[in-house]
Amino acid sequence: MDIAAPPKESLAAWAHRRLFSTWFDRIVTLVFGAGVAWVLWQVLGWAFLGAVWSAPNSDACAGASGACWAVIEARGRLILFGLYPAEEHWRSALACLAVMLTMGLSCWPLFWHVKRLAALWVAGFGLFLVLMRGGVAGLAPVTAEQWGGLSLTLFIFCGVVVAGMPMAVGLALARRSKLPVVRGCAGGLIDVVRSLPLLTLLFTAAVVVPLMVPGWLQGDKLVRVVLAYALFFACYQAEILRAGLQSVHDGQGEAAAALGLSPAQRVFLIELPQAFRNTLPSTINQVVITFKETSIVTIIGFFEVMASGNAALGSGDWGRAFIEVYVFLGLVYFVFVFGLSRYGAWLEARMRRGQRH
Repeated sequence: MDIAAPPKESLAAWAHRRLFSTWFDRIVTLVFGAGVAWVLWQVLGWAFLGAVWSAPNSDACAGASGACWAVIEARGRLILFGLYPAEEHWRSALACLAVMLTMGLSCWPLFWHVKRLAALWVAGFGLFLVLMRGGVAGLAPVTAEQWGGLSLTLFIFCGVVVAGMPMAVGLALARRSKLPVVRGCAGGLIDVVRSLPLLTLLFTAAVVVPLMVPGWLQGDKLVRVVLAYALFFACYQAEILRAGLQSVHDGQGEAAAALGLSPAQRVFLIELPQAFRNTLPSTINQVVITFKETSIVTIIGFFEVMASGNAALGSGDWGRAFIEVYVFLGLVYFVFVFGLSRYGAWLEARMRRGQRH
């Protein structure tokens, strides 16, 4: 006999039970609600009702009671594209769209296959590099030193994750190796890198490496920085994956061996997928931190989106609108970070449903 589910509680009933059930709850709810309403009204007045949306210079905002969003209109290109040549900004914008589309398609289950995912990123990153570097198809060449803004932030972030995740898998497996030499070298590398500040590694890649190796081995400065950052990411992610591998029950490997799977098949088809699923919250957190910490490259001379925002204020004319610029930059970071976190939550729920079924 089927048992009927309990009736769903209405919003009014929930609010009365949780917010107005006692006189103390009523007072706290009303006081807190009034405070929140006042704050929202102040923010609404500053951000929209009293804001200046277009102005020839910052002096036109001097008497305004709200935000001076005209700074975004006047300095938006510098914030989003940095030092990239002004007449080629369309290329930087298309490159950003290409890499964001690649990231979006990577989240689609249709591309959750090694070959498809690899082909997607080769095509997406290839298009990004063609647009940004130029030198082909009639596009004027632009050196990496002239890259900046959002496109540089996305390039560093995607390059770190795409290069660092395979390195993390390799280090995690090497640290679990039965060979003492391999296990010791992997553990030593992880411990050394994790003990160093990220800025130390970036400075080493940008400044020290050219002093230690011949010119033909130095490569591009931006590539060296991305690889150093990828190694930093990989060492942290390797420990996350190692914890996930340890959480997989030994019976999983024994069952796979009984089915005739090779050791490599057991690792890549049985153990690693479960390790990624078990460590998904930590992995998403690590990816989010990586995106936010791309701003640290400004210290070694790269104008990513945060440095471009600072440069937009450096002209002096719009220096008083620093709050508006940083709010705009905060919204840019929020959009990407919130998107990553929501995708992680959706992916976790999907994997949980798959595990139940």
